[in-house]
Amino acid sequence: MKSTPEAIRRNFDQQVERFSNIETGQTTAIDSPLCMELVSQAAKLTNPNATNIMDLGCGGGNYAVKVATLLSHVDCTLVDISSNMVEAAKTRLEQIVSGKVTAIQGDYREVELGKNCFDIITAGTTLHHLRGEEEWELVFGKIYRALKPSGSFWINDIVLSETDEINEMMLGGWLSVLKKQITEDEVRMYRERYESEDTPRTLSFQLDLMKKIGFSKTIVLHKHFNFAAFGGIKY
Repeated sequence: MKSTPEAIRRNFDQQVERFSNIETGQTTAIDSPLCMELVSQAAKLTNPNATNIMDLGCGGGNYAVKVATLLSHVDCTLVDISSNMVEAAKTRLEQIVSGKVTAIQGDYREVELGKNCFDIITAGTTLHHLRGEEEWELVFGKIYRALKPSGSFWINDIVLSETDEINEMMLGGWLSVLKKQITEDEVRMYRERYESEDTPRTLSFQLDLMKKIGFSKTIVLHKHFNFAAFGGIKY
């Protein structure tokens, strides 16, 4: 049995600091600072005149901060299941943007995202909490509808590989990186959390789903072991 959204919320309520460091990004994600940089630069290049951005599953707000640093004259909407996370993100964003910052505490499977509202939507290491295929289609569809025409959607997340053998190799690569940074006990904890909380999908599944939902272009920015940064553009 995977963790419930409520159990995940309680867990993340206690981890605000770990998800609020712009220098390190999410410390257990491979190449997190690089991926934040790639996502923010790609978002700026794709939507240089953006006026409204959203960070979905924002955590401490790292992705919103990175994008807003490049596009400071924007309104920013933050969505996270953890009230502690979303309030911390709101405080950070209010210091760097000239526009309105809106914080929404809630599960983005249930939160109304609106239609044709946002130029840029980011989702940093969050979508792997989606469960069945119907949830993936629901959330990707909501994101697509929430974007303005020519808007873009950018993801950095855990991804599965296409076969069990390659998936184990990629997972082993990730754990080998973690072992150089944290203790064996911490590695064990994160492996257990991965098994209990996460249900990632393959990169190809997500790119295909973007096309199915209506995105006209998909872009892969980076992949290293079982983490990838990628996006889609709505036309």
